[in-house]
Amino acid sequence: MFQRFFGRERQANRAITEALYAQIVAAARQTVFYSHWNVPDTPLGRFEMLSLHMFLLQHRLRGQDGAAQEVAQVLIDEFFLDVDHSLRELGIGDVGVPKRMKKLAKMFYGRTAAYDDALARNDHDGLTAALARNVRPDAGAWPEASLLANYVTDACNQLAAQPTESIVSGTVAFPVANGG
Repeated sequence: MFQRFFGRERQANRAITEALYAQIVAAARQTVFYSHWNVPDTPLGRFEMLSLHMFLLQHRLRGQDGAAQEVAQVLIDEFFLDVDHSLRELGIGDVGVPKRMKKLAKMFYGRTAAYDDALARNDHDGLTAALARNVRPDAGAWPEASLLANYVTDACNQLAAQPTESIVSGTVAFPVANGG
């Protein structure tokens, strides 16, 4: 009986995680980012946008206890499993994957620290600079970085307004990016 009960709970948690992760991926793949805001439509550009959206949800759930804390951890695990899988699909061999995963994890946590710092200081210019440095390191001037920074601020505000109970039940809504 207990195994059947806990098995169902695990399945429910898996469904919640999959639903949230799908919503994060959908938000990160909004066409405007790549078509109007000049985010590179490359594996690294897509990693940057997925990382950004994962950061946004992690930022929202930070400091929460219980189910929210568990969901945040499972989502991070899912994110890195997805990145690992993507590397393998790109043809990176078994020997090279751990080294690249370590580098990508370091990139992710470095970016989240920079974004977190800029948001904590309400520093739009600092956020814009961090996004430009990370998303388009080779671009020099990237005027659309300010649009992305506005999006990040809007996303933080929109996520903050969503009840934690709704998020841990599998529903999260990110803003729609417009061509602005």
